[in-house]
Amino acid sequence: MVLGVLEALVYTYFPTQYTVHIAIGIVSILALRVFSQGRRTTRERDLHNRTILLTGGFTPLGLTLIQSLAQRGAHIIALSPDPIDSENITILVDLLRTTTSNEEIYADECDLTSPASIRAFCTKFLTEKEQRLDAIIFAHEHKHIGVPSIFSRSSKEQDQKARDANSLATFLITTLLLPALLVAPPERDIRIINVVNPFYAAAAGLPFSPSFVIPGSEEPSTSKSIFLEEGRRSLRSVVFTRHLQRILDALPTAAQVPKTEEGSTSVPVVSPKIQKSNIVAISASPGIGRVDTVSNFLNADLLSPTGSYFGLFLYLVLQPILRIVTKSPTLAMQSILHVLFLPTPFKILSVAANTANSKVATQGPLDTSLPEEVLLPGALYANCAAVKLNVKVPEELVERDREAKAGEKRKTGKGKSKATEEILDIADDGEYGGELAGRLVWEEYEGALKVWESQNPGDVEKEKKKYASSTAKAPPKVSPMTDAAEDPNVY
Repeated sequence: MVLGVLEALVYTYFPTQYTVHIAIGIVSILALRVFSQGRRTTRERDLHNRTILLTGGFTPLGLTLIQSLAQRGAHIIALSPDPIDSENITILVDLLRTTTSNEEIYADECDLTSPASIRAFCTKFLTEKEQRLDAIIFAHEHKHIGVPSIFSRSSKEQDQKARDANSLATFLITTLLLPALLVAPPERDIRIINVVNPFYAAAAGLPFSPSFVIPGSEEPSTSKSIFLEEGRRSLRSVVFTRHLQRILDALPTAAQVPKTEEGSTSVPVVSPKIQKSNIVAISASPGIGRVDTVSNFLNADLLSPTGSYFGLFLYLVLQPILRIVTKSPTLAMQSILHVLFLPTPFKILSVAANTANSKVATQGPLDTSLPEEVLLPGALYANCAAVKLNVKVPEELVERDREAKAGEKRKTGKGKSKATEEILDIADDGEYGGELAGRLVWEEYEGALKVWESQNPGDVEKEKKKYASSTAKAPPKVSPMTDAAEDPNVY
């Protein structure tokens, strides 16, 4: 009886003459879903005794990332704008510790919209006994900003201020913590990962402008579309990250892999063309996620004071399509894990050098060949692969920079200018707009940071006292395991 009913339904709603069409449709949908979900990283790495600082840790992507890193034994410090003794933070931290069997998960209060709060946190971190950092992951910039007027009453000016604040928070934390990274042992593998939104391609084909303001205008850039504004923010972060790598490579303290005994050629020093510094700055784009991108675009979060019922309705109705063409947080974080797990030439050769000099070194030649894929310093990664972008710097900016350099040379030649500071010789590799685009972005960040701090003065000393009185976070505990002790065969 039941089989007869099913047979009748099949022949009624799925006529046999359309079997091929139905099969092709199902296969096409499955292929589209596989393509939209992107690649999964094939790398792995043991993160025990590795300290990772994470911003945006209590977003959907951040929580998924914390869980994944904690399962691999990482010591995690997640920043939150909420007090660390608040109920929502303590519950999440305790839950993560229980589910991952990792007690080395901590939360620390730091409001990324307040420069005073950022300075207070960085000062507190730098004055602690344990200052070890193996990675900084800026995941707060991935969250989509900007909602169509039909879903929210927020103004474009407020959205632009939020975008600028996120970018300046990344810049400020990087510059404040960089001294601690530079004095780390040269064999330590340190990574700065800037997680950007996936709309960088929307701005890559346009003339590049590093400014927080439209060139020739005195008003904030609010006349563009939401996706274009998000793309400009993302592209600017990518250019900044690439220029940060140029600066790290140009520093005289750029670390080199320890050589073996004099005269030994078993472990060569890595070529400067591959990697110059043990600190690697990388951009990673997780792609379009259902929660961090689409949900925020539709303003579907009713926990937010401005949440939209209509946006939530659309978000639920579109779930069948979103499940096919957008990523879950688990799949979105794959590119972040990929750039964190990929080996670097320094790490491989450093382990080989320590093995060669150890008493338990095996006889025979050491394998110092690089694996098929190594991390490219300063690159942008999306879908677990490096992405090349053609960033076009307007000719007027190029000409203006050329005239400025010519004027400096004339002044130097006449003896009117004396060099009071050592000038870094930063190579122009031409990537992502070259040295000019990176320098312009860096200078814009410096200028905008001064304005941001003047508009949000805050009380750094008050923030320090508030952090000092907090007892929810224990001091970081890192075992004395050496950097070279990490398994070189696991990435």
